[in-house]
Amino acid sequence: MIWKEAYKFITSQILEVINNINYESINKAKEIILASQKIFVYGAGRSGIIGKAFAMRLVQLGLVAYFIGETITPIVTEYDAVIIISNTGNTKSSVLVSEISKNVGAKIISITSNPESEISKISNLQIILGPISHNSLAPLGTVFEDAALIFLDSFVAELMESLKQTEEDLRKRHAIWV
Repeated sequence: MIWKEAYKFITSQILEVINNINYESINKAKEIILASQKIFVYGAGRSGIIGKAFAMRLVQLGLVAYFIGETITPIVTEYDAVIIISNTGNTKSSVLVSEISKNVGAKIISITSNPESEISKISNLQIILGPISHNSLAPLGTVFEDAALIFLDSFVAELMESLKQTEEDLRKRHAIWV
């Protein structure tokens, strides 16, 4: 059954990618985020869906967070952090958001599989999710996107600990409880 072969490939690749993340970059990302007035997240396509899920968790943590491109998103300033999620790191809209954010002096964290990408060069901090293996069992950016979701959900636990937040604290800020 191809389904079983695919999930075994995808989960093994995610584990390999996650295990290759530099722990110092996680600590530095946490410092940047916690020192920022606002946190902005951006990604195009499926990376954007992962970014929206992360921005939602940041709000549930009690942080001020936005997804770039929404109608209620304010301007980015030099006091803010911008997190750009892009597998290739060369997606035109991601590069443009990175350039604009850098021009206003915001701290930029890129999450990409490509350490030589345009957003990696622009960023203050790179979190590399790679190398990525590609095949038909995980088409296009599947491994990157799944690894990004697992990394960011795990990073939420790191932020929770630093902010001394519990699951109950997050639940109180969860939209379904309003």
